[in-house]
Amino acid sequence: MATTRSASIRVQLARAAGRAAGLTSRRLGRGGGTTLPGVVARFVEPRVAAGLARRLPQGTIVVSGTNGKTTTTRLLSALLTAAGRRVVHNRAGANLMSGVATALLDGGGDVGLFEVDEATVPAAIHELRPRLVVCLNLFRDQLDRYGELNTLASRWASALADLPADALALFNADDPLIANLGSGLRCRMSYFGLDSPNQQLPAMQHAADSIYCPRCASLLAFDGVYYGHLGRYHCPGCGWRRPERDYSARDVQLTAHGPSHFRLQNACLETALPGLYNVYNVVAAASAGLSLGLKPELVQAVVKDFAGAFGRTELVDIGGKRLRLLLAKNPVGFNEVIRTLLLDPGPLHLYLALNDRIADGQDVSWIWDVDFELLAGRAAIVLVGGDRAEDLAVRLKYAGLPAGQLQLMRDHGSAVRELLSQTPDGATAYVVPTYTAMLDLRRALAASGVVRQFWDD
Repeated sequence: MATTRSASIRVQLARAAGRAAGLTSRRLGRGGGTTLPGVVARFVEPRVAAGLARRLPQGTIVVSGTNGKTTTTRLLSALLTAAGRRVVHNRAGANLMSGVATALLDGGGDVGLFEVDEATVPAAIHELRPRLVVCLNLFRDQLDRYGELNTLASRWASALADLPADALALFNADDPLIANLGSGLRCRMSYFGLDSPNQQLPAMQHAADSIYCPRCASLLAFDGVYYGHLGRYHCPGCGWRRPERDYSARDVQLTAHGPSHFRLQNACLETALPGLYNVYNVVAAASAGLSLGLKPELVQAVVKDFAGAFGRTELVDIGGKRLRLLLAKNPVGFNEVIRTLLLDPGPLHLYLALNDRIADGQDVSWIWDVDFELLAGRAAIVLVGGDRAEDLAVRLKYAGLPAGQLQLMRDHGSAVRELLSQTPDGATAYVVPTYTAMLDLRRALAASGVVRQFWDD
């Protein structure tokens, strides 16, 4: 009893210290206090996240994957909120345990919902003991930080094995590495995916990663590919194949500027989020919501009204012109953004920004695996910026974009103004930044008053 009381006191002290740090950070204009409070609280009491998570009456939910975790988590938060749940959520995207702890410091919720960095999944499962874990995908990303995909998958598998029998793991069946994580777990398992042949690619993209059987290492046979290595597959060596889906998206229809449509179970869903990769995000969030008992008609209504996460598919009106922000941070993700851009039938007006900071991954050689060649002949203007603008310009030149068409821009605000000045009325201008370039760009847009700071969004 005394030990329990002592632990409770330490958690309360950590919570007070963390909240004070956040308030100070915001008052000094040092940021939104999305990480520092958690850092301070965990210094005072390393188990503060676990202690606070246990107080949530409906437990916690963890969402992770290389691509799509912010959008998926935001949509799932909107679904739970519409169902009357009070959600504790690391909404600003601070997805290390310090960011999770920061979100928990405010408390006052029914359920915790946290997007989690791929390398943080084991710690999150260990500390939070989630009731639901949503596993989206694993793509090659930041190899200087994460290492090989099989290493990440092995760590995820070990962590998932600790989930209790009443927990639920929701897997993307179309990703072989993710689908295989369900092997031998004691918890409940469900799978989601696509069954829409009209969206299959004519051939495997060269940037595909997981093309070997995770069980016997034979080359997988793909009967259809949606993007990257996501698709319909089986192993000629051992007979393993894509698991049956509990939630399948069918009859997917994509448009450039209007909503996308598809059927999920018996519901017809409409989403304003562009591109096939966002269909996967919507399917993941909707599947999680349905597995938690949300009504299909509520899911339909929330999905239709959901506008997306900051910087991911954000549409900004500036002086009557449309600016679409599409985050791209690895080869597979960038290829899907390009595929989405090409839905626009008109000449493309683009600003591409490449950074190589810690959060981006300092090795930018991955840009040579992006299919920039698809943009040749489709772009009216291409502005190039970011810390590694020259590297990106060289890659675009080799992709067949005329050197005279490429303009280097050092300032994000100036780049946006130049881009919009050359974009005709009625057309959409597109910005495709890597992660920290997106944050820099949004700060510039926030300073001019056209968007809110991302921690207030």
